[in-house]
Amino acid sequence: MMSAPILALPEGSENFVVYCDASHKQLGTILMQRKKVIAYTSCHLKVHEKNYTTHDLELGAVVFSLKMWRHYLYGTKCVMFIDHKSLQHIMDQKELNMKQQWWLELLSDYDCEIRYHPGKANVVADALSRKERIKLLQVRELVMTIGLNLPKYILSAQSESKKEENFIIEDMYGMINKLEPCVDRTLCLNNLSWIPCFGDLRALIMHEPYKSKYSIYSGSDKMYQDLKKLYWWPNMKAKIATYVSKCVTCAKFKAGYQKPSGLLV
Repeated sequence: MMSAPILALPEGSENFVVYCDASHKQLGTILMQRKKVIAYTSCHLKVHEKNYTTHDLELGAVVFSLKMWRHYLYGTKCVMFIDHKSLQHIMDQKELNMKQQWWLELLSDYDCEIRYHPGKANVVADALSRKERIKLLQVRELVMTIGLNLPKYILSAQSESKKEENFIIEDMYGMINKLEPCVDRTLCLNNLSWIPCFGDLRALIMHEPYKSKYSIYSGSDKMYQDLKKLYWWPNMKAKIATYVSKCVTCAKFKAGYQKPSGLLV
């Protein structure tokens, strides 16, 4: 399962499909594009989440998927498959509790279509949501495949980017002649791996800080300081600032903790 054909790099930012499922133990989600698996993961339910109704659990799986794959799905149209029929009409539901209202507000930030997919047919997401702890660790190892093989993916993306039809898109400003091969054969500038546009690797790398509970919402400056130690691409600082500014979750977090304004005098 750790071999190259299992996970594929995304090609462009369209045709994403998500399969998600929930059990009374875990949530599972798979991101696919043109019938190829891009990534997949699962997570244990928190104590209070185990009391959720089936409807809320399945909706929670949708929200979990959107948060997990935000760097792929935000700003593009996607289709989400879930094995709970009523969720197809969730946006038209009139009576909502506070939690559902918050979740629907998050859903409204995405251009996603929710479709029903029978549980028996949704075998992979179903399996991810029902794995025991020991197997969950194996799943997490599999999700790390992209991280472990990142030099290989960077090398592949660089090879594609150097093709004549893609060279202009990379907007290199003459930097191509200053790039030198590193020990892992990737092209580098001052020992920093050059991250091309091809394969959406930049978004993938920028999303990494969001996976850590210690660095989440750290802001664009902190992210830039961390990433510039390893990677380089043109206008890197500005690109990171734009990425963070478009993060809906960050904006809501900052708004919630902003000091209230004083009285006008």
